[in-house]
This record gives sequence, C-alpha cells and structure tokens, in this order.
Amino acid sequence: MAGELEAFTDPVDGTTWAVDVDFFASSWTCIWDRGCQGILDQPAPELGQGCCSVGAEILDEDEGMRIAALAAALPPGRFQHHAEARDGVFADEQRRRTRLVDGACIFLNRPAFDGGAGCALHLGALDDEDEPLEWKPAVCWQLPLRVVRRDDRVELRRWRRADWGPGGETMAWCCTEEPETLVGDQPVVASMARELEAIVGPEVMVQIRRRIG
Repeated sequence: MAGELEAFTDPVDGTTWAVDVDFFASSWTCIWDRGCQGILDQPAPELGQGCCSVGAEILDEDEGMRIAALAAALPPGRFQHHAEARDGVFADEQRRRTRLVDGACIFLNRPAFDGGAGCALHLGALDDEDEPLEWKPAVCWQLPLRVVRRDDRVELRRWRRADWGPGGETMAWCCTEEPETLVGDQPVVASMARELEAIVGPEVMVQIRRRIG
C-alpha cells in the first residue's frame, strides 16, 4: 500500500499536488474497536485507544480556541474526563497539544464509559448532527491522511511509521501497513470523501477521482 506519489497541478491556483493514488484506491478503513491494536510498543486492543495514546497536535491558535470552547460545552455524560478538563484540556500554555489523562488523550472516553467510548468531540458532533471534522482537531479528522506542505508543492498520502517521530519504529502495529484494515466496502476516496474535499477542495478532488478511475 506504500504507492508512488502521482503529481498534478491544481488548475485553479497552480499548486502541485502529489497524491498516493494507490492508497486512495484501496479498501483501507479504520477498524477502531474492531481489532485495532493501537500505537503502543505492544498490541493493546483492550485499551480502545487507537491512535489516541498521544495528545492531539493543535494546528493553530484559532483551532486551540475552538477546541477549548467545545470542551467547555460538552456535557459530563458525553465527556468522561469533564472534571479533569476544568484545569484545561491542553498540555501547554501555548495550546499546542491536548493533555493526556491515564495514558491517552483527555478527550478519549474509555471502553466502559456509559456515555460512549471513543472521542468525546466526535460523539458530541454526532449528537448535534454536525460533521465530526467540524469539531475535532485537524490532525485527528485527517488521519490516516498525511498532508506535507513544501512551498508550492503539497504531498497527500497515508501516514507512515516515520511520521510518528522517534517512537514510530517501536510501534507494534501501524494501521496503514496492516492487511487487517483492507476490509472497507468502498475505496478510501469514497469513504473519506468529506475529509479529502475539506483538505484539497472540489477541483483537486475531481483530479484525484480521475486518477483512480
């Protein structure tokens, strides 16, 4: 599933996009709570942490302000760590990363939580009939898509072990490299259409679809 990046030019603004067409054509799908082993050094499906064992990186000041406001609005019944959030949901004063509570992101409701396991922001968005990508940090709703910007060239591909930093090589499992995740009933370009279009825009989305066929 590694795939070579195929480059083309955005007809609107001239940006060069290099995309992993093979991955977008694949049947990859997130299997959180359905066999996901997590990103720790040892497989830990029972923890239900998925890729939330590390705090989410915050894109910019505006995103930080939005996440803080949403955290304050989440009801305790939907947000397991509501009490801890009173002391803030960020790990630093600059609001660059969310806090960890008991070894995972503060927004991660654990498997036994009555209000629902998984991301409290994701669940809150669904409760309000909003798209989760409107609530969650960009790095979270974009996963497993990786956006790398270099001047007027943008790479759009799957995350790799190396993208996780120094700890990537010790992860027991990386979902974009595992055959167990190739069980989707449609290609990634369809299953993640909303996320892709939010990243690239409608014109580039057309170009990607053309290359997949």
